[in-house]
Amino acid sequence: MDQPSSPFSKQQLLPQEETLEVLRQKGELYIGLPKENQYQEKRICLTPDAVNAIVSNGHRVLIESGAGEGSHFTDLDYTNAGAEITKDTQKVFSCPLVLKVEPPSLKEIEMLNPQATIISALQIKTKSKKFFEELAKKRITAVAFEYIQDDDGKYPAVRSLSEIAGISSVLVASELMAATNKGNGLMFGNISGVPPVEVVIIGAGTVGEFAARSAIGLGANVKVFDNSITKLRNIQTNLKQTVYTSTIQPKNLIKALKRCDVAIGATRGKDRSPVVVSRTMVEHMKKGAVIIDVSIDTGGCFETSEVTTHDKPTFEKYGVIHYGVPNIPSRYPKTSSVSISNIFTPYLLKIGEDGGLENSLRFDKGLRNGLYLYHGILTNKSVGEWFDLQYSDINFLIF
Repeated sequence: MDQPSSPFSKQQLLPQEETLEVLRQKGELYIGLPKENQYQEKRICLTPDAVNAIVSNGHRVLIESGAGEGSHFTDLDYTNAGAEITKDTQKVFSCPLVLKVEPPSLKEIEMLNPQATIISALQIKTKSKKFFEELAKKRITAVAFEYIQDDDGKYPAVRSLSEIAGISSVLVASELMAATNKGNGLMFGNISGVPPVEVVIIGAGTVGEFAARSAIGLGANVKVFDNSITKLRNIQTNLKQTVYTSTIQPKNLIKALKRCDVAIGATRGKDRSPVVVSRTMVEHMKKGAVIIDVSIDTGGCFETSEVTTHDKPTFEKYGVIHYGVPNIPSRYPKTSSVSISNIFTPYLLKIGEDGGLENSLRFDKGLRNGLYLYHGILTNKSVGEWFDLQYSDINFLIF
């Protein structure tokens, strides 16, 4: 006996999940990676391995020739991974999706196609009102990777780069103390019978934690200061050992700074880092001591700090060596690039699966948090207030 013909089509009878999968396979991304032209910026957003994973999933990647050289990735590495290479900068910026480490310059914004999407850092402190106006004119959709949140509400890109900055601060300090670098000749490393190097860390966030971990690993005596008892408790738990911790009380801090060989500043404020260490406190520090101000990119927490560059990273004040390079992770561009790439890759694959950024923004609250321009409409409250620009709630624009 013949089966009665079904009133539903095969498509309608597919389970809901499967239907979604069929719809989601449509997104093919065309990603452009330009060469970074910012001073001393050597990092790149995707490593050859990441490009391979993205291309294997049916997407296209166009890279400007030489974009990976600063991180020791050659054009050949990228070609073998399936990327297309071009010397034409304009062509890279014409891609529908552009990835950068640094925010685009005004000249680079000119090269973007209308309605394009750009994912990069925002670095709000270095931007002007004109930057947002130019992006808005072209109806650009822009995502700042430092504002993207994961499922726990943490900021994965900021955390990764903070880990690198924390470890770097101790490695830099150990270099600066060497006599060959006109330092005080002290060495990290718990040498039998020799008192350990004294390190003071101000700020118990991610930078502070990883600086403490590295310093302890090198045999130093570490003291951590922060006004958040929760952060101090967390740092003890994460380091799995008891370290000297204190709230930022002038009496305790002055005593510790007088004795220390290395002081690391790792505080963050809402707009500017609070100045925790005054000029007078620095005057009373040991001659030849080293200050690494990791929070210099938001103003610095030592009153005597000044911004320096990788070419001339230090200066001396009151006999104390100051290091004030804002972009510490770019000292180690290969490690930093792998770290950034690990964050970008899953998001890009997900955007492809979801059928484009529009859909991803609907489904992913954390990614939506990184959005600051949606088709030229400002969606970030802090940018709007900072530059006195009109902004809209993204939830009203997307749904």
